[in-house]
Amino acid sequence: QVQLVESGGGLVQAGGSLRLSCAASGSMFSFSTMGWYRQAPGKQRELVATITRRGSTDYADSVKGRFTISRDNAKNTVYLQMNSLRPEDTAVFYCNYPAAFRPWGQGTQVTVSS
Repeated sequence: QVQLVESGGGLVQAGGSLRLSCAASGSMFSFSTMGWYRQAPGKQRELVATITRRGSTDYADSVKGRFTISRDNAKNTVYLQMNSLRPEDTAVFYCNYPAAFRPWGQGTQVTVSS
């Protein structure tokens, strides 16, 4: 049984920052790469960032230099620090396991106003 619960979204002005959290239940978190995804209205869900169990990271070109993914294995939690937010970042953000998707959580809404 796996649950993914995202939180931390909200409304922010362009140029602002938000920090998202994803709390994962189950035993797989500590052994797995984790990813953040986002889905804007009318668009496909896209991969934003990944982090391995040891902390190696990768980012979509659109967020490089602005977003930072991190994790706390002791807390089964992955974070996404988002700085210099742009209106085009507006989306519902989700976390999941890129190698083997589990049921998606409800996501957390990020809205960036211009």
